[in-house]
Amino acid sequence: MLLEIKNLVKRYDEFLAVDNVSFSIKEGEILGLLGPNGAGKTTIINCIIGLNNIDSGSIKVFGKDLKSNELSIKKSIGLVTQKISLYYDLNAYDNVMYFGGIYGLRGKYLKECAEEILNFVGLWGDRKKSPEAFSGGMLRRLNIACGIVHKPKLIIMDEPTAGIDPKSRSHILGGIEKLNKEGVTVIYTSHYMEEVERLCSNIIILDQGRIIAKGNKDELKSMVSTEEKVRIKTSSLNYTMIDKIKQIYGVKECNINEEYIDIISKKGSKNLGKIIDMLVGSGIEIMDIAIDKPNIETVFLTLTGRSLRN
Repeated sequence: MLLEIKNLVKRYDEFLAVDNVSFSIKEGEILGLLGPNGAGKTTIINCIIGLNNIDSGSIKVFGKDLKSNELSIKKSIGLVTQKISLYYDLNAYDNVMYFGGIYGLRGKYLKECAEEILNFVGLWGDRKKSPEAFSGGMLRRLNIACGIVHKPKLIIMDEPTAGIDPKSRSHILGGIEKLNKEGVTVIYTSHYMEEVERLCSNIIILDQGRIIAKGNKDELKSMVSTEEKVRIKTSSLNYTMIDKIKQIYGVKECNINEEYIDIISKKGSKNLGKIIDMLVGSGIEIMDIAIDKPNIETVFLTLTGRSLRN
């Protein structure tokens, strides 16, 4: 395990921000850390990077206790903050050089790392420009470059694509996938569920300082899914066939909706093959099949009663 958190508790005076949280992250994993505002995400991140003292519990990073090995651990963690953290009186290259220096990079190696990371985020050609001349997407990419120039083993990304254009978002997501393929472990927070669906191998959902659900995408979706919905487009429809479909095991509802048949079955019925065989055997041509599955947004809304973006 690259990161192990056990029974973490953090209070701010009388306010319990993190309530007995435990989880672990394997090396090479992308973990999605989700929750509404005030759920405890930022507090947990600040505890992992040593900005917050914890009230009780333990944090191990790279197999070492954080409290007694804080300095050495911090050198191998990269932090990409939601707030753009740049110096606007320095150009892009000098910003990356400065942050690389903070992490202990020196001389020729620092210059090599700065060039490599600016090429990686697609800004080498703009390295002499001031951040003031950058678009929102370019600022985000420069912010990422400054946070990971030292080639960390663990990267924490807090809303790295907030408020940017689709092209820049795609560039950033592709970069994260490339880093992960190279073995980098990532903790990722986002209000964009499609990003979480694309990137994260495992997900933790927080609310009011507690973990209310965790697992991979399929495990989380199965928690809130009690039905299976299928829409079939056919060459012809008749109510006799609808009545026959309703007799198939597991089917709860079957209705005609224009040129479609909408079928709702009990979870785990595994009856789609029988439905298809019945239609084809009756001489009905199947033109399209769409299976409606729950997504992470559905899971989040069901468990917290709120949309993530709200």
